[in-house]
Amino acid sequence: MIVLITGASHTGKTTLAQKLLETYKHPYLSIDHLKMGLIRSGNTKLTPMSDDKDLTAHLWPIVREMIKTAIENKQNLIIEGCYIPFDWQKDFDSEYLESIKYYCLIMSEKYIRNHFADIKKYANVIETRMDDEWCTMESVLADNAEVLSLAQKHNANYILIDDQYEIKIEL
Repeated sequence: MIVLITGASHTGKTTLAQKLLETYKHPYLSIDHLKMGLIRSGNTKLTPMSDDKDLTAHLWPIVREMIKTAIENKQNLIIEGCYIPFDWQKDFDSEYLESIKYYCLIMSEKYIRNHFADIKKYANVIETRMDDEWCTMESVLADNAEVLSLAQKHNANYILIDDQYEIKIEL
């Protein structure tokens, strides 16, 4: 089984992947680690500040083929990150799609307004963010609104975090 976890920034993608690893013992790949490996090794001209669309265009073909390889080898893998395109399904035949679960995490405006201090507080639970100054209530509201709009446009499976932060996924 392949589990794809995407969504807006600061929605808990990495934390959810870590919880799934601990529960199911399936390894996970952070696309951010792949991004930084390519950048630090000099294998791309992209930078950590590159546009997300450019990063997705560069990273998704690599991740896509890793997914196919894992499915062909009957391996479980959790992949998390914001660089999964909303039209990801077009890249897989039905035999692959049967082995993929997709979840997009989005926080509602109400949740963000009521819990912004918690969002900032838990930003470093799994990973240490070097620079999180850009993360403001306005940026989080805008990011989540854009991801929600895209998820609805593409009829993507999304989890809306509205009242309290509680995500349960069973594999």
